Amino acid sequence: MKLDSLIFILPKELKLLIAVFCITLSIGFFSGITFVNRTTGNTVTGIEENYLGNEENDDANVMKFKKSEKEILSIIHSHVLSMSVIFFLLGLLLSITALPKKFKLLLMIEPFLSILLTFGGIYFLWKGLFLMKYVILFSGIFMTLSFSTAIIIILFQLSISKGKTV
Repeated sequence: MKLDSLIFILPKELKLLIAVFCITLSIGFFSGITFVNRTTGNTVTGIEENYLGNEENDDANVMKFKKSEKEILSIIHSHVLSMSVIFFLLGLLLSITALPKKFKLLLMIEPFLSILLTFGGIYFLWKGLFLMKYVILFSGIFMTLSFSTAIIIILFQLSISKGKTV
């Protein structure tokens, strides 16, 4: 079954549904990114303090305490499951776009690697492997870039019509 470029011939109703889904998903995704920025400042120090606390810092504006094992496992569990579904659905939508095969595959697979690195990194940071804060930062950046690129491509290609609709 040939899926490449199928996005161009989808019925208008399906294109609208996909567009509204992508926009709504983006609002949710970027509100989460805003929350991460508010809690960590998008810095490695902020990442470390968010999970390990900062109670030894007398000059801290906001006192943070080390997360419990229950809190860490809950964060990892909910984010890995929900983000896997998000990126699976985006991958399905990317599969019907017109992109070079290797680039399309990269956009479809990379987010899953970033999910594992980001949330595995959070767990190992919490366990005391402090260098993981850098892995968390960079894998989070790659995940956001992959998400943004996929959404832009999907929305752009939805706006193009070629030939008869399905």
